[in-house]
Amino acid sequence: MFTGCGTALVTPFHADLSLDEPALRRLVRRQIDAGINFLVPCGTTGESPTLTRAEHLRVIEITVEEAKGKVPVLGGAGGYNTHEVIELAHELERLGVSGILSVTPYYNKPTQEGLYQHYKAIAGAIRLPIIVYSVQGRTGVNVEPATLARLAAIPNIIGVKEASGNISQMASVIHQVPPEFTVLSGDDAITLPLIALGGRGIVSVVSNEIPAEMTELARLCLAGDFEKARALQRRWLPLMEVNFVESNPIPVKAALGLMGLLEPNYRLPMVPPKPENLARIEKVLAAAGLLGRVNVAG
Repeated sequence: MFTGCGTALVTPFHADLSLDEPALRRLVRRQIDAGINFLVPCGTTGESPTLTRAEHLRVIEITVEEAKGKVPVLGGAGGYNTHEVIELAHELERLGVSGILSVTPYYNKPTQEGLYQHYKAIAGAIRLPIIVYSVQGRTGVNVEPATLARLAAIPNIIGVKEASGNISQMASVIHQVPPEFTVLSGDDAITLPLIALGGRGIVSVVSNEIPAEMTELARLCLAGDFEKARALQRRWLPLMEVNFVESNPIPVKAALGLMGLLEPNYRLPMVPPKPENLARIEKVLAAAGLLGRVNVAG
């Protein structure tokens, strides 16, 4: 179900920082029209920690409505309070998501046994497929390959978004989990090598800007056409890299603003990029031919 390229959707806000529902609907439709394989609303890229529960549910609801069953929706439902995560997962289940992406508990840094019990409890409370999200650089805790192997034995824990950036660990994960367990990259630039190792795709930031191109990159990799995939990788690597010139999602929202797809508004503690970094983003977009192609009313 979650194979190929899935977009970690940004959440657009009006100037008064209220949810920009029309822009969100346009963004989702643009993704589907471009052939994206699945959608991932309310992850870190969607600034989910700054959303109220009602806003979180509304973003998911709109995404499901616009997807209309054409593509799966992997809704974000994670955090450090297991009970609250389960409550949120229940609500997403009622909204009709296809599965949940559940980031590890952050800050409190549970042990590997704590991580196992956390995900086991969530899996036991819902029927939805669960993708574990391991991103040590943001949460301070790593889901080790042996822990993922244990979690893979739970029927509705079906995969992992592996965002450690550690190719050796990714190889170990793929070696230790069953073949049907879905391993997704959490880093655009590592999509190609991860799929070459046996991964199934990417939860992508750059596909906010280039959904068709990133979907094609994943497709080529999955088809084993690495020569063409490498050519796409070379072409779009500057955009992948500039998306992280500051903390995600600052650059990607700035880029989407420059492309005319949304108003680049952020909720604190996220702030607009430094002027020199905004100039770098604009330069990369111009070189890639992404400026002037769309507008906010499209």
